Amino acid sequence: MRPFEYTRASDVAEAGRLTGRFIAGGTNLLDLMKLEVETPAKLVDITRLPLRDIEATDDGGLRIGALVSNSDLAADSRIRNDYEVLSRAVLAGASGQLRNKATTGGNLLQRTRCGYFYETSQPCNKRDPGSGCGAIGGFNRIHAILGVSEHCIATHPSDMAVAMRALDAKVETQKADGSTRILALDDFYRLPGDTPDVENALEAGELITGVRLPKPVSGSHRYRKVRDRASYAFALISVAAVVRMDGGTIADARLALGGMAPMPWRDTAVEKALIGQEPSMATFEKAADILLADAKGQGENDFKIPLARRTLKAVLADATKGA
Repeated sequence: MRPFEYTRASDVAEAGRLTGRFIAGGTNLLDLMKLEVETPAKLVDITRLPLRDIEATDDGGLRIGALVSNSDLAADSRIRNDYEVLSRAVLAGASGQLRNKATTGGNLLQRTRCGYFYETSQPCNKRDPGSGCGAIGGFNRIHAILGVSEHCIATHPSDMAVAMRALDAKVETQKADGSTRILALDDFYRLPGDTPDVENALEAGELITGVRLPKPVSGSHRYRKVRDRASYAFALISVAAVVRMDGGTIADARLALGGMAPMPWRDTAVEKALIGQEPSMATFEKAADILLADAKGQGENDFKIPLARRTLKAVLADATKGA
């Protein structure tokens, strides 16, 4: 690990002014530093900032502080009762020890687990812009089938962010100049295009201060994660679903998927195709057709296309069971 300067921020405003790489739980950043994938000259410790609360908002939702640990988030009674899909998703990620340390803001910012990104001797446009993408034509079993470009096919690794995308969560930030803004997750993340090193909309010195959840969404909450082993593994495909029935038809459907794109993936056309329909395999097949219309494998990850189809159909069947 290369030498770096360390300082601790005393408040949110100071954190932005200190112009360094923010660190809280460090469950991803420290690994990247040890491998010299990231070599920040200065770390700004934000663990003492007052961002550890989960609070009710005036519109009936919740505000989750950026430093709320994954364990505390999943265990909060309001999350378990009213946002069950989020609790399920968080508990599907990492291990108990890591969830105790990992934070809400850090989870949103964790970086891809692509092997070419982690191996500094290999080409990676995300790590070293212009060097190429080793995964294209290389070992790409875990890589994306939607939202990719000729410059990058890496996936976003978060489980939590997938559920938050389904719930229409918004990210609160504070810039270095003290101004604040609120971004929908769809606007927060960036697809790779020709700049895969730019992964989100944050500016230099801009700090995530919290995440806002809208008022609870009724219906069946499901999170299914398909992975190579039962725990401590990233998703090959994951589906977060909130489905509400009205009589014998689907009244509302909110779906987000992980393990298949450079960001938590949500396609509202899939949801619209489900609303007003009776639950059936034919209905679910049509939704899967829409979802995967532009999906493209890279060889070793071709299996993800039929896997995503089967997983989506299984989750929808489970969520509408008994209708």
